[in-house]
Amino acid sequence: MDGIHDLGGKQGYGPVDADEEEVAFHAPWEARMWAISRNRGAPGCTIDWWRHVRELIDPADYLTRAYFDQWIQTELAVHIDAGVFTLAEVIAGKSSTDRVPEGPGIDRAGALEADRALATRFDRDVNKAPAFEPGDRVRTARFGHSHHTRLPEYARDRTGEILAHRGAHLFPDAGARGIHEPQHLYTVGFDGAELWPEAEGRRDRVYLDLWESYLGPA
Repeated sequence: MDGIHDLGGKQGYGPVDADEEEVAFHAPWEARMWAISRNRGAPGCTIDWWRHVRELIDPADYLTRAYFDQWIQTELAVHIDAGVFTLAEVIAGKSSTDRVPEGPGIDRAGALEADRALATRFDRDVNKAPAFEPGDRVRTARFGHSHHTRLPEYARDRTGEILAHRGAHLFPDAGARGIHEPQHLYTVGFDGAELWPEAEGRRDRVYLDLWESYLGPA
C-alpha cells in the first residue's frame, strides 16, 4: 500500500541514528504490549492482515504515536474487526460479556517455549518453475496497489539483478486478503544510483527479497 509507513529513501525526516542505544522496551507497558501481540491474536488475523491494518493508521497518528502505541491501536482494530470485543467496550473500558476463566500460570521458561512454538514457516511447494534465475536482469513493477504490499516505493520501476532464488513463499499481498498463494521469491541486487541518482559514482548496493509478481524482464 502507498502510505506514510513507506518512508524508505524519503527526505525530510532527519538522519537515522545508527548508534542509538539498543533498548528493547522504554516502559513497562511496551513490554506488556509485546507480550499481548505474541498471543495467538484475533481469530483469522494473519501477520499480513495485521500489517495492512497498521498501515491504515492516519498519517498524523502514525508519525506522532510511539512504535508500540501504534501496535495498541492495531491490536484493538483487528480484534474489533474479528468480533472479539466492540468499540463501545473499548471506550467504556469494561467488557459486556462474561468473564473468561483465568488460564494456568506460566513461568519464564514456559513463556519462552510457548513463544518458540508460535514460529510460523512461510515457505511452500509450488508446481511452477521459477521465471528467473541468478544473473537475470529484471525490472520491478511500476505501480503499487491499494492493499498491502512488500514492494517498497523507492524500488519501483527500477532495474536490478537476480542474485539468488529462495524457493516459494506465501505472497504477503494475497495473505492480507486471506488468500494463501505461494510465489517464487528472489534476492535482487540494485546499484545505489539506480534507486537514488545522487548516489552516482558510489559503490553502494541494496539487496531486496522480492516476490515474482513484482518482477519482469529488464
